[in-house]
Amino acid sequence: MQKTSRQHGLTLIELVVFMVVISIGLAGILGALNLTTRNSANPMLLKQQLAIAESLLEEIESKPFTWCDPDDANVTMASGAFVGAGGCAATTQLLSLSPTAGESRDSQTVPFDNVADFGGLNMNAGILNPSSGAVISGLGSYTATVTLTPVGDIAPTNVGAADAVLKIDVKVSMTGQADLTLTGYRYRYAPNVP
Repeated sequence: MQKTSRQHGLTLIELVVFMVVISIGLAGILGALNLTTRNSANPMLLKQQLAIAESLLEEIESKPFTWCDPDDANVTMASGAFVGAGGCAATTQLLSLSPTAGESRDSQTVPFDNVADFGGLNMNAGILNPSSGAVISGLGSYTATVTLTPVGDIAPTNVGAADAVLKIDVKVSMTGQADLTLTGYRYRYAPNVP
């Protein structure tokens, strides 16, 4: 009887095939990791976008939301957007979803004083300091826009009057990053609001 010898170890061909298979698998994994890293948001930039959006939304929501501009003599008593008894004192003081004539966000003498003044705000050359109007250092590559939409008679508010609630969308953008939009709601409690 002849004894068969068992083979021990690997042949050169088996070793080369193993190295090729492992190399292809490793190249695929590294390519996927590279693609994921390249297309993922930079967490620091995303956090900065969020801080800008939160700050601007808080600034807007902190303003009164009344039927008349807060400079109107009847602002605390007006129960509708009209001039006369129970309304505003002057036509120029009726609110629209845009800045009141002569007011600006960065004015020291006549700043925005109502939620509606922020309608259509567009900071497309950087984020501006509200007290000076200058671009805040390090935030020149960001842009922000504000959109106001009356939504009182639709979900999630369902309060009845279409102009009783404003939906506030603050969108912050930066080149190379996905846009970030924060949404808030501001209810009109007039005429019982300072």
